[in-house]
Amino acid sequence: MDRSKLSLVVALLLAVCSLSPTSLAETVYCDLQPVDPEVTYITTQVSEGCVAHVPNATTEVHILFLKFPKDMSKLELTVQMPKQNGTRPREVLVVISTEKFIFLQLQNPGFPLHLAYDPSLVTFQKISGVNVTQLPVFTTKIQVLNWARTRGAITSTAELNDPQNIFLHLDQAPRSPSSCSPEPLMDMGHTLEWTPRTKALVQGCRLEGVAGHKEVHILRVLPGPEPRPRTVTVKVELRCALGDPGAVLILQGPPYVSWLIDANHNMQILTTGEYSFKIFPANNIRGVELPDTPQGLLAEARRLNASVVASFVELPVANEVSLRASSCGSGLQTSPPPVQTTPPKETCDQELLMSLIQPKCSDDIMTLVLKKDLISTLRCSIMSLTFWDPSCQAEDRGDQFVLRSAYSNCGMEVTENVVNNEVVVNLLSSSSPQRKKVQCIRMESFSLHLGLYLTPQFLQASNTIELGQQGFVQVSMSPSIPELMLQLDSCHLDLGPEAETVELIQSQAAKGSCVSLLSPSLHGDARFSFLLRGYMVPTPKAGTLICTVSLRSRNSLEAHRTASMRLNIVSPGMPGCTGKTLVLPAVLGITFGAFLIGALLTAALWYIYSHTRPPSKREPVVAVAAPASSESSSTNHSIGSTQSTPCSTSSMA
Repeated sequence: MDRSKLSLVVALLLAVCSLSPTSLAETVYCDLQPVDPEVTYITTQVSEGCVAHVPNATTEVHILFLKFPKDMSKLELTVQMPKQNGTRPREVLVVISTEKFIFLQLQNPGFPLHLAYDPSLVTFQKISGVNVTQLPVFTTKIQVLNWARTRGAITSTAELNDPQNIFLHLDQAPRSPSSCSPEPLMDMGHTLEWTPRTKALVQGCRLEGVAGHKEVHILRVLPGPEPRPRTVTVKVELRCALGDPGAVLILQGPPYVSWLIDANHNMQILTTGEYSFKIFPANNIRGVELPDTPQGLLAEARRLNASVVASFVELPVANEVSLRASSCGSGLQTSPPPVQTTPPKETCDQELLMSLIQPKCSDDIMTLVLKKDLISTLRCSIMSLTFWDPSCQAEDRGDQFVLRSAYSNCGMEVTENVVNNEVVVNLLSSSSPQRKKVQCIRMESFSLHLGLYLTPQFLQASNTIELGQQGFVQVSMSPSIPELMLQLDSCHLDLGPEAETVELIQSQAAKGSCVSLLSPSLHGDARFSFLLRGYMVPTPKAGTLICTVSLRSRNSLEAHRTASMRLNIVSPGMPGCTGKTLVLPAVLGITFGAFLIGALLTAALWYIYSHTRPPSKREPVVAVAAPASSESSSTNHSIGSTQSTPCSTSSMA
């Protein structure tokens, strides 16, 4: 090949390379800056986590390690049970570990659920069907994991940074390992989804050298730790004053990602993988190959003759993405930097403050407590805290404000079952007071009855129980109201000053292996059973069974009340909790019986011997006497040995 032809080939190759997307991307000038469009998303990727499949577990445990940048945050937790029929564990325990104050809003799961958390850090408005266990104060994850293993099989763990909403699905993934070993940047799959509180960083720019007003929205989903097929739902809401703009939507992600698009305006679509529209979800459209770099995607936008990048955002593994633009078709809407002459002043989070107002009701008194450290965390300054009647003001008790009133004072509105009032909060940062309606269940029209039964049929009540005997306890309310649910908070047996208190139920959970929570009766009566252990010294003769119960309504009203009954305790020497422990009278009785049997057996043998031995006057006397004497001695020795055997046995017994 001559030199002229070689030069022509080189020139053609350079021309082709100059038209390649990579080269074009390198020449695209776009100064990305924060812009107005807002992007929120739901993701399954956590900082650290694991998912396990434990089909034979009686209790499955899910642990949430939560991190928040603020000292006080609000969290919404939704726990869902799978719809399909199948064998479910008997209990589900959700453990919440946090280092900052949070106000927890739990969506009613519709099935029994146990929550464990530190009540000094988590404020939770209890709802029906949810039992609460106090989580000990731990400083490391290992301590939380070790404590959780004593409660059941750990099914999932997840570490989340500043979550706003958490969706926990209780359908165990059958392909997951049998044990939970946390891994960094874990994709929780179908087990857990969550929404970060911090909005995604949205940037935009103008593409120089392109005329017109076509806009482009670019969404890039980064590859996840596990390459599994997934569909990302993308919802686009554009507020356009001049009708449908000339807009382009570019969706780029790993090859295993497909897209379901829900847009309120006509847009030109360009995606990797396959995509479909929400109105026609079954019609899949094949996508195209797109660059996997920001500069490459900007070059693609310029190739489509877009002059404005209205939004550019990169997200982790996501299930749903929502893009909202307040304006379109009018050019780039950047977010101007705030101009401040003075430092920004932190304002009171009034919404969270009012959510902390949760009255407690007992003995015909409504009580409301606000801790000052929580108020300070929310950067609020309370000028006054009163009921509807302004003369009923809260009492300052050093570390907390206490607002308290009987049902007959402070403007209480008393109906048949509910007491209503209003709490008024005057804040330094607000010119108008904040108001919140509060309610209590009226307990004076109800009576609680605590009954002890000796059979699981709960047919005949008794006030006497034997040591080593199983007792069945029922707590009932009269009259019975279907709208109110009765639940046991705690129960204990007071045996007097000479014996320790026997804890039966603590924090709505059975205390020890000798106590079992039973299903409620058809009328909603709370029930449990316990085995009275028989090794107490001195042996008690009487005790008092004391139970604290809570009444909850469908709209989350709650009231607490205590019921008690006197028990007579007898000790016939029955086995204790393990079935092997005997009381002292039983041991003495068995020992005496064994001794008596040994004595009677010795007497019987002596009687048989004395009536069956040869006559003593046989001749020759000398020749027979000696052997007879030897035989007698030998026989007596044998009898002595026989006599000692029951004694040894008796003493061993």
